[in-house]
Amino acid sequence: MTTEISPVRAELAPTGKLRVGINHGNFLLVTPGSSASDPRGVAPDLARELGQRLGLPVEFSKFETAGTLADAVRTGAWDVAFLGAEPQRASEIAFTAAYLEIPATYLVPAGSPIRSIADVDRDGVRIAVSEKSAYELYLSRNIKHARLVLTRGIDASLEAFVTQKLEVLSGLRPRLLMDVEKLPGARLLDGQFTAVQQAIGTPKAREAAARYLRAFVEEVKASGLVAEAISRNDVQGVSVAPPAPD
Repeated sequence: MTTEISPVRAELAPTGKLRVGINHGNFLLVTPGSSASDPRGVAPDLARELGQRLGLPVEFSKFETAGTLADAVRTGAWDVAFLGAEPQRASEIAFTAAYLEIPATYLVPAGSPIRSIADVDRDGVRIAVSEKSAYELYLSRNIKHARLVLTRGIDASLEAFVTQKLEVLSGLRPRLLMDVEKLPGARLLDGQFTAVQQAIGTPKAREAAARYLRAFVEEVKASGLVAEAISRNDVQGVSVAPPAPD
């Protein structure tokens, strides 16, 4: 990359360390059971690659949900964060293009009359969803008739779906493939209502940092480093995002 490093380092690491926020609640990005200080997974691997290229030590911060990770930009808790790029977050966070995509869909209980994604947005349908997740932000923008039942985290959305006998559980397809095994007769609907765009963000005002990160993401996609991280961490059900438009 041709970007000048010194102003980038000043913006990405004002403390002398690259402080990276990651969402331990997303098992596709962070290996379950990872330590807070030395996490494993696709996102930590890319963070370490970023730190190595910049010649900076990496200091990880652990967050349990995407929402708390995104909100922490207001307190200056991180310099770089790995999270879904959504319009509601873009007023405070400068995002790269996606480095990987995760399909999001719906699960319905045994005996449900709902047969397709198009059937979900109807009066009387209640959708369990983890609040402030990327797919909840998408649903909040697009659902017109069904009602969203917000929960604090992915596990809580499954619990609400079961205990409140809700009509629909929303989530990332790889997670729902695990959940459906626990629910006799439940079904995943074909297709997806969106693909979560997992990206890298930095606080909005850091323009040089944002430019560098955007170039970094395109390079690690093109060079195969993202695909290698996905394979090395045995992550199923995600795909490398396409190149950003010129």
